[in-house]
Amino acid sequence: MYNVHSDAKYIGAFDFTRLIVVIRDPELIKFVTIKHFDAFPDHLFFGNETQDPLFGTNLLALRGDKWRDIRTLLSPAFTASKMRTMFQLISECAVNFSEYLLNVPSDKRVMEMKDIFTRYSNDVIASCAFGIDVDSMRNPENDFYMFGKKATNFGMFALIKILMYQHIPSLIRLLNIKLIDDRTNAFFVNLVADTIRIREEKGITRPDVIQLLMDSRSKREPGRELTILNITSQAFIFFIAGFESSSTLMSFVVHEIAINPDIQEKLQNEIDKILEDTNGKPSYEAINGMKYLNAVINEALRKYPVQLMTDRICVKDFELPSTLPNVKPYLVKEGTILFIPIYALQHDPKYFPEPDKFKPERFFDKGDQHNFNAYYPFGLGPRMCIGNRFALLETRIMLFHLLARCQLKPCEKTSTSVKFQKGGFSMRMEGGFWLSIVPRENAHPTVVKTN
Repeated sequence: MYNVHSDAKYIGAFDFTRLIVVIRDPELIKFVTIKHFDAFPDHLFFGNETQDPLFGTNLLALRGDKWRDIRTLLSPAFTASKMRTMFQLISECAVNFSEYLLNVPSDKRVMEMKDIFTRYSNDVIASCAFGIDVDSMRNPENDFYMFGKKATNFGMFALIKILMYQHIPSLIRLLNIKLIDDRTNAFFVNLVADTIRIREEKGITRPDVIQLLMDSRSKREPGRELTILNITSQAFIFFIAGFESSSTLMSFVVHEIAINPDIQEKLQNEIDKILEDTNGKPSYEAINGMKYLNAVINEALRKYPVQLMTDRICVKDFELPSTLPNVKPYLVKEGTILFIPIYALQHDPKYFPEPDKFKPERFFDKGDQHNFNAYYPFGLGPRMCIGNRFALLETRIMLFHLLARCQLKPCEKTSTSVKFQKGGFSMRMEGGFWLSIVPRENAHPTVVKTN
C-alpha cells in the first residue's frame, strides 16, 4: 500500500468498512502527531475498562483526559534520573542472566533467543515494575513468568479478538470475550495488593514503578484516587512493552551480531574498553554513552521496528494539505483513522539507502540527519511509547554483559535469510532466533574474575 502513488503525501484506503488515511510524508506525520496533536490524540480502541481492566485502564488504551492524567502520573517513572536509579536493578538481572548462559553445559548451548530474552525481560519487569525478584532461567516455570507469558501472548487469536473489539464491540460484550482471563487478572492484582501491604506494614521503599504509584496516591485529589487495579494496570504496561517488544528487539540485534562477526568484534572491543576504564564496574553513563552499541541498536530498530505501524484517531474535522500538486486539500472527518507506516518508511531507500542491509554506521553520519525525519521506531509525539528509554536501557545493559562474557555464533538452525512469521503484533522470524552461545576465549580479566 505504501508504494501506491509514491509521490503522494497520503493515500486513502479501507480497513474492512472503515476509512483510513495512510500518511507517507515525514513532515506531514510530524504535522499531525505533534503540531496538531489536539486533533489526533487517540489510538485505536482495544480493551474494555469493565471487561478487560488490565488492558482497558492502562495508558496505551486510555483516551482524552484519562490518558493525560495517567501520562502525567507515569512520566516521572521514565525520566533519565529514574532510569539511573533502576540501572542497578537491571544490571543485577543482566549479570545473573549472562552468568547463567556462560555456564550452560556444552551440549545445551544452542538456544532459541526469543525464549531466553522473554525470560530476561520478565526478570527485569518483575524487579523494576513490581518489586519482586525472580530467576526465570533457573526457575523456568515460576508463576510470574507463566502468567506474564499468558497475558502477553499476542498471536493470531489475540489479534482476532482485538479486531473484534474494534469492529464489533457489542458482540465482544455479549459473548464476554476477554483478552486476559480472570485467573491471570487476579494473579497480578493480588500480587500488587500484597506487595503494597507488606511495604506499608514494614516501611519498605524501593526504586520501582509500584513505589512511584504508591507515593502518588496521597497526592491525588478526591475522586481521582488510585485503586489497586489502577496501579496494577499501569505496572502491567511493562509487560506489554517488555515481554514482547523488548525481547523481539534483542532477538533481532543478536541475530545481526552473530551473522556479522565484524560487528560483534567492534562491540566487544568497545565493551572491553569500558570494563578497563571502570575496573569492571560500568556505570549508567558509561553504558548509555557507548557510541557503537547505540548505533547497532538504532539500526536494528530501523530494520526491525518494534511496531510495523502506528495509528491515530481524528477527534475533530481537520483539513490536510494537498496530497499532490494541483489537488485540493482533504478534509479528514471526525472518527477517521490515520495509519503511519513505520516499517515502510524506515525501508524506503529515499531515506535509508540500501535499506535491507544492516549498517550501524549510518547512525554516525551527521550529513544524513535529515533522513531521520522518517525514523521513529517507538512512534512520535505525545503518544510515542512512554517506555522507550526503559526498553533501550535494558537492551544496552543485557548486550553489554552478555557480549563481555560470551560469543554469539550461527548454528544449523540459524536462518540465513530473514523471513517474517505471519500474524501477531510484532515482527518475528520464521523458524525462530536460533544461535549458539559459547564462552569468550579472550574475555576481559575483570569479567573472568567473577566467574
